[in-house]
Amino acid sequence: MSDNPSAILLPPALHETYRVRYPLKIRRLTVARTTYLTPTMIRVTVTGDDLEGFESRSHDDHVKLFFARPGEDEPSLPTFGPNGPVFAEGAEKPIARDYTPRRYDAASGELDLDFAVHEAGPATAWAIAAVEGSTLHVAGPRGSMIVPDDFDWYLLVGDDTALPAIARRLEELRPEARVTVIIEVGTPADEIALASRATVDIRWLYREDVAPGEGTLLDGAVAAFLRPEGEGFAWVACESDTAKRLRKILVDDLGLPKQRVKAAGYWKRGLVSFHENHND
Repeated sequence: MSDNPSAILLPPALHETYRVRYPLKIRRLTVARTTYLTPTMIRVTVTGDDLEGFESRSHDDHVKLFFARPGEDEPSLPTFGPNGPVFAEGAEKPIARDYTPRRYDAASGELDLDFAVHEAGPATAWAIAAVEGSTLHVAGPRGSMIVPDDFDWYLLVGDDTALPAIARRLEELRPEARVTVIIEVGTPADEIALASRATVDIRWLYREDVAPGEGTLLDGAVAAFLRPEGEGFAWVACESDTAKRLRKILVDDLGLPKQRVKAAGYWKRGLVSFHENHND
């Protein structure tokens, strides 16, 4: 951004992705309600005065949720300096997890966060136990990578953990867009309603008795994807090793330009609190 007040700020070029940054603060919020979307996904709606000024301009933004450790009433929260979070000397860092802002409504002052509850981690345990008035500390997003809604077609690929981001992206796309969605979940009972103004082809894959992250259903479905005419963008989010393989298929086998593929490992087998981008 220019310091010259008379400078003309031009919009991004056609099909150009770009980043925006937001000031970081920790927001102390309270639960307004909880809703089970499926037997394995619960939506927690939080609210509070601290939500004022919240920004999230991309469907795959992440906020960081802080949870108290066993024996604590409140998490030991950091402050934010020029180099990132700063924790009190000698204090044990809180449990922290990354989640997608599913919906933010400035008018009602509400933020929706969707939790996949098939794994018994601290975040999902909190979500299952949450009741009206429960407290949640939320930081971020740090910023957004904007993928413009000017492509002819989009490919959205993911597992259960990507459902909130995929659902949000579908709701935000323009009516003229064409979208193929490939999603792996456990069983048909884990499907959620996906609304969109765009023309959408949704392909559900069911791993059934195969453990999450261990199958190759997504590999086969992406390899069979028929690239439409026109300019497109592919977005992938799932288990980290799977995301790496899918990016390779999209770039090396299907011939998509690297800059038109964004792949992220939202989790990794055997690890906790993991998030990794595979975009080099």
